[in-house]
Amino acid sequence: VQLQASGGGLVQAGGSLRLSCAASGRTLGSYAIGWFRQAPGKEREFVSAITWGGSGATYTDSVKGRFTISRDNAKNTVHLLMNSLKPEDTAVYYCAANPNAVPRTARQVGYWGQGTQVTVSS
Repeated sequence: VQLQASGGGLVQAGGSLRLSCAASGRTLGSYAIGWFRQAPGKEREFVSAITWGGSGATYTDSVKGRFTISRDNAKNTVHLLMNSLKPEDTAVYYCAANPNAVPRTARQVGYWGQGTQVTVSS
């Protein structure tokens, strides 16, 4: 499966962005999907993940209540709605897929998409 992330940009603190992850090559519903991010000089970290059918979602503590992950398997797309953005959310965001497990660590990722830059100004 090929993953294409989009939707990043520059936003002021308190603003919102919606990231999208589009799949090609295989049906997205065959994969659990995760979002990870990597800030300059830091390791890539887990942000959120969603199960194959979308009934289950998980978030890292720092984004709970602000970010919402969702998926539309008919459109082969997963979204990450990011509200109340903070400067510390600035990073390159990556979507990732695994057909057999919900990816909560980088080691659990089978497929990576390219990143999309999110920059939050104070």
